[in-house]
Amino acid sequence: MEKDNTSSSEGFILVGFSDRPHLELILFVVVLTFYLLTLLGNMTIILLSVLDSRLHTPMYFFLSNLSFLDMCFTTGTIPQMLYNLWGPDKTISYLGCAIQLYFVLALGGVECVLLAVMAYDRYVAICKPLHYTIIMHPRLCGQLASVAWLSGFGNSLIMAPQTLMLSRCGHRRVDHFLCEMPALIGMACVDTMTTEALAFALAIFIILAPLILILISYGYIAQAVLRIKSAAGQRKAFNTCSSHLIVVSLFYGTIIYMYLQPANTYSQDQGKFLTLFYTIVTPSVNPLIYTLRNKDVKEAVKKVLGKGVPNAWTRGNINFSVT
Repeated sequence: MEKDNTSSSEGFILVGFSDRPHLELILFVVVLTFYLLTLLGNMTIILLSVLDSRLHTPMYFFLSNLSFLDMCFTTGTIPQMLYNLWGPDKTISYLGCAIQLYFVLALGGVECVLLAVMAYDRYVAICKPLHYTIIMHPRLCGQLASVAWLSGFGNSLIMAPQTLMLSRCGHRRVDHFLCEMPALIGMACVDTMTTEALAFALAIFIILAPLILILISYGYIAQAVLRIKSAAGQRKAFNTCSSHLIVVSLFYGTIIYMYLQPANTYSQDQGKFLTLFYTIVTPSVNPLIYTLRNKDVKEAVKKVLGKGVPNAWTRGNINFSVT
C-alpha cells in the first residue's frame, strides 16, 4: 500500500455538511457554544482539584485526567471544524489531517482505558472502603493513568500510519468534517480488509477489553450494594457510581458503533452526527455530570470563591473518599 502523492501535496477536502449549507451557520454557533462550555467546565474541575486540598484524592486525580483529555480532544478537532463551517474553504493540509487523525485515535483510546481505571477506583471505594487509601495510593494512581495514556497513543501510533498509507487514487474529498479513521478507510481505492482486520484487533484491546473490565467492576459493585441493608447507604453508593456509569454509556455507545463495524456498512450521515455527539456534546456535559450532585465540588467552588465552607474532614475518611 503506497501513500497517494496527490493527497500528500494538496491535502484533503473535508466535505462535512457542505451539502446542507443552511445547517452550517447553525452548527457553527452550536459547536462554538459547546466548545466554550467544554473549556470552562473542564478547566474548572482541574483548577478546583489543584487548589482545594480536600480534592487531592484518587477520584479527582482521574477526573482531572479526564478533563484534561476532553480539552485536548476538542481543541484538536473543533477549531478546524469551526473554520470549515464558517466559510467556503473546506480544505485541510495532509499534515494537519495526519495530526488530527493521530490525536483523535490516541485520545479516544486513552479515554477507553481511563474509564476502566475509574471503574476500578469505584470498585475499591465501594467494595473495599476500609482499604481504599492503602490500595489506591498515589504511586498506583500514577501508574494506572500512565497505562491509559500510553495505551491510547500506542494504539494510534500503529493505526494512524496504516490508515494514511492506503492508496486513494487521487481522491481528496473526505465525506466527514474531520479526519477520522472510518471515513479515510472508506475512501480508499484498494482492498482494505487487512487494515480493517488490524483495526478490529486493536479495538478489542483498546475498546472491548476496558469495557469488559468496567462491566466486571460494576458486577461486583452491584453485589456489594445489594448487601447494604439501609436505603440511605444504597443511595449513597448509587450516587458514587451513577456519574461514571452515565459517562461510560454516552462514550461507549458512540465509539462501539463508529469503530466496531465494517467500513462497507458505515453510514456517513449517521457517522457525522454521532461524531458530533462525542466530539462536542460528551466533553461538555462530562463536568456537569460529575459535579451536579457532588457536594465536595460544590463546597470547593464556594471555598475558592471566598465564601468559606465547614471543615469537610469531619465527615470521615470513608465518606470523603467515595463521594
